[in-house]
Amino acid sequence: MPHRGFRPRTGEQASAYAVAASELLEVLWGRGQESAASGTVSPSQLRALLVIEKQEGTNLRALGEALGSRAPSVSRLCDRMEAMGLVLRAPSPTSRRELELRLSLRGRALLEEYRALRAAELNAVLERMAPADLAALTDGLAAFHAAASDRLSPERDTDASPLRDDVADSA
Repeated sequence: MPHRGFRPRTGEQASAYAVAASELLEVLWGRGQESAASGTVSPSQLRALLVIEKQEGTNLRALGEALGSRAPSVSRLCDRMEAMGLVLRAPSPTSRRELELRLSLRGRALLEEYRALRAAELNAVLERMAPADLAALTDGLAAFHAAASDRLSPERDTDASPLRDDVADSA
């Protein structure tokens, strides 16, 4: 694929580049994840941890909706994460029938470790880019982030920080 001075003319061309880049990111992040000292978690567990981090105190139903999964699958997923010491379940103060999900200290540490490893892998690639290309990428990613956040969270608070305010940031 050409890169110097090439400007995608259509959404389809931009989408093709985004897909190719996301596949490379998966490979880079997988390398970082495998080197995590705290052990690896599955991609679905990682996505669930990210949702729980964003929506601290969420319940199984809301987690299932965010992940696009059915209740039995989400319950088993949370059982495994609780057994690993990554999440805590507690009765909801507003409903006796619901449980709240929160990250444990170990779950928070694991997310921070993964973010640091992913950032290191990504920085190694970004350092190879020309300053003008890096600036253009930054502008494009900021615009993509805004559009994706609007699509995923139409009621999103416009005053929120642009980083880590939705699951799309790291899952």
